[in-house]
Amino acid sequence: MAQVHVINHPLIVHKLSLMRDKYTGPKEFREAVEEISSLLCYEATRDLPLKEVEIETPIAQTKVKFISGKKLAVVCLLRAGLGMVDGVLDLIPNAKIGHIGMYRDPDTMQPVEYYCKLPTDIASRDVIVVDPMLATGGSAIVAIQFLKNYGVQNIKLLSILAVPESISAIQEEHPDVDIFCASVDEKLNEKGYIVPGMGDAGDRLFGTK
Repeated sequence: MAQVHVINHPLIVHKLSLMRDKYTGPKEFREAVEEISSLLCYEATRDLPLKEVEIETPIAQTKVKFISGKKLAVVCLLRAGLGMVDGVLDLIPNAKIGHIGMYRDPDTMQPVEYYCKLPTDIASRDVIVVDPMLATGGSAIVAIQFLKNYGVQNIKLLSILAVPESISAIQEEHPDVDIFCASVDEKLNEKGYIVPGMGDAGDRLFGTK
C-alpha cells in the first residue's frame, strides 16, 4: 500500500493557516500555494537517485553527485492545480508540464474530463501530479489512470488538503501512488467540500466566484 506523507513543517503549517483564513486575498493565497508546493516537492523528491561524477572545483578535482534516473514531468489538474506548478518548477526547472482538465458534476460529484495535453515522452518520465484539494479524490483517481494508460510507471501525488475519504478512495484504486499533503482534514460536508478546508481553491487563486 502506498504511503500518505503529511508534511507538518512549521513553515507549511503557518502558510496553510493563511490559506484557510477567508480574509486572505488572491495574491497572498497564490503566494502561499506556490510556497507550500515547493516545500511539498522538496519532500516528495527526497528519494531521487544520484550518480557520482568527477568534476574540478576552482581548488581541486573532486567527486560529486548529480540527480540521475528518469526525467520528471509535472501534471496539473485544471484549474486549481495551476497554482502549484510554479512552486514545483522552482525546484525542478527542467521538468515538462502536462495538463488534465476535469470538473466535478454538481449532481453526481463525479469528475468529467474536458481536456488532456501531456508531453509526448510522458511514458519515459516519472510524474508528479499536483492538485491542491483532494475532496472525493475522483479527479485524481481518473488523472492517475490516464497517466498509467499512457505507460507512466512512477507517479506521486502532491496536494495541500486531503480528507480520509479521498485518501481511502485513491489508495483503493491506486495503491502504488504515494500521497504528499500539508493536512488531512476532518471530513467532507454534504456538498462535497472539505471541512474545515479553505474554500474553493480555484476561486481563491484566481479571484472568481
